[in-house]
Amino acid sequence: MTKKITLLGSTGSIGTQALEIVREHPGDFKVCAMAAGSNIDLCAEQIKEFAPQLVSVSSKAVAEKLESKIVGSKTQVLYGEEGLLTVATHFESELVIAGMSGTKALKPTLAAIAAKKNIALANKELLVSAGALITGEVKKQGVHLIPIDSEHSAIWQSLSPHQENNNGIQKILLNTNEIRKIIITGSGGPFRQLPAEKLIEQKPEAALKHPNWSMGKKITVDSATLFNKGLEVIEAHFLFNIAYQNIEVLIHPQSIIHSMVEFIDGSVVGQLGLPDMKLPIQYAMAFPKRIQNKFPRLDLAKLQSLTFEKPDLNKFPGLKLAYDAGTAGGTLPAVMNAANETAVYLFLDSKIKFTDIPVYVKEKMQKHQNILNPDLEAILKADAEGRA
Repeated sequence: MTKKITLLGSTGSIGTQALEIVREHPGDFKVCAMAAGSNIDLCAEQIKEFAPQLVSVSSKAVAEKLESKIVGSKTQVLYGEEGLLTVATHFESELVIAGMSGTKALKPTLAAIAAKKNIALANKELLVSAGALITGEVKKQGVHLIPIDSEHSAIWQSLSPHQENNNGIQKILLNTNEIRKIIITGSGGPFRQLPAEKLIEQKPEAALKHPNWSMGKKITVDSATLFNKGLEVIEAHFLFNIAYQNIEVLIHPQSIIHSMVEFIDGSVVGQLGLPDMKLPIQYAMAFPKRIQNKFPRLDLAKLQSLTFEKPDLNKFPGLKLAYDAGTAGGTLPAVMNAANETAVYLFLDSKIKFTDIPVYVKEKMQKHQNILNPDLEAILKADAEGRA
């Protein structure tokens, strides 16, 4: 049976890889609607190949340019926030892949949940900024929230998820009550072995040389600062309802074990695979079943070793800042996330030093008046404060 999907962020890294999976499995997936930004040429190619009913882009000017490139197409082109919300709630769609970066994906994702769409979540910032709000709406609407992030997909798979049919309502069951600890792994980034005093000298091109993964610029810099692991800690807290003291981060330079779960009886279960995002993307798209693919396979015999080490919180203070924000809760994680994103782009523009990123974030967090149990308006205000 063909699963009908909506793709938020079709021209980004997650979106293009998701469409590769659709291309390889045309009998399993059909694209109903897409949202893109302003990459008109790529979006036009995607429309011609996948023929979605609806596409939304950033502005009216971009929409007009796109329409000039797809003359004769039956795809309707929308734009702006209204277009984005229309795409996110497309009536035929069964699964919305939230692949847009940043908190601009917050409103369309909440709209999709309200429209009772299952969510495949690749945007960790959403749960960092508005975790309680999103998970509360997911529970209220009875929809599924399936992680795409490789670490959280690994945890999800380690928990042996299965579906239960209760009076026609499909419910996903995870063995979260048997968890003692979640172990989130990370490569340590390009500066793992660099002396701390050398970090101040590092330029954007050095921070973007990730040892294992090919990702967007922002998340690659986050991997270099270890803020990425901090965001994943907060995400895991909301996805799996786990206390922060029971979430551990371990540096695993080989990026083969993507994360692990330690159960109450002492058993440790993890998910292994090559560092390739297409596997967790496909798993989330196809859930609850697994489908064949032609991805490269992990050859355990070729691995010389799998090693682990504790993260250096003095050298990489961003991880502790994220733990502090998550533990405090309220609007502080939204401020932390927005300040980090702003600082990353300042660094990429060579306006601040690499070591200034956590300093900037810490200052924003210290100045913020935290609001507990925030609504959407308070979260968006905190996000704006973090970027100011």
